[in-house]
Parts: sequence; C-alpha cells; structure tokens
Amino acid sequence: MVPSMAGSPPSPLTPPNGVSLAAATAVIDAARKRAERIGVPVNVAVVDAGGHLVAFARMDGAWLGSIAIAKNKAYTARAFDMSTRELARLSQPGSPAFGIADSTDRPIAIFPGGIPLYRGRAVVGAVGVSGGKPDQD
Repeated sequence: MVPSMAGSPPSPLTPPNGVSLAAATAVIDAARKRAERIGVPVNVAVVDAGGHLVAFARMDGAWLGSIAIAKNKAYTARAFDMSTRELARLSQPGSPAFGIADSTDRPIAIFPGGIPLYRGRAVVGAVGVSGGKPDQD
C-alpha cells in the first residue's frame, strides 16, 4: 500500500514543497507504531518533493548505521518516484537500471524501505525506514 495524504488537502501551513511538518510527523508516528507492533526499533526519515529532509526520528535502540540508510531510502523513493523495493528489482544484473546505485552523486538505496508519499496522484515526498530486515522496513 502506498501512503497517501489524499484526505488532507493543502492548508495555509502546507509548504509549496508538499510535505508539512505535521504531515511528516504523522507519517513518522504511523511507522513507529508499526515498528512497535513487530518489535523492531527503526529510524524513519521523511523528505519533501525536493528530496530534502522534513523530519526524522530514531526509536530507542535503533541502529546508528541505519540513520543514513533511512534518509537515503527516502531520498531514493522521491528521486525516482517509486518504492526502493521496485527500484531494487529494476537494478539487478541484466535489468534496465543495473548500475543505478553507482551512477549519481547522492547515495541511492536499492533495497526495500523507501516509498513515495502521494497527494492525489502527485508525489509530494517520500518516507524511508531502516532498522529491520528488508521486509520489515
């Protein structure tokens, strides 16, 4: 399921980049609740339409090494407007995007845990989660 902010029309506080701090915090809260249910401490990053960090949270006990990974997953999902799970599939040897992780100046994450955020059909940002196994992120 792809997160949507469709039920929340832009308010006077919604920045032109598409993701308000309130919306980013709500995404982080949802990710944290899910992580608590499965018993996995995670890092969660939310970026805006430009791929810039809006909000970040590190749960108690989450791996320090996963801080940058969560941010990279969020950036990647926004930069390519697809989940990092899908990009991972497309970037395997013999696939159309093979080598993409090494082709940019920014770190590209090609494993699950990053998904775009939508308002209607428009991508307005992305979330990245890291700390568990790929299917948990």
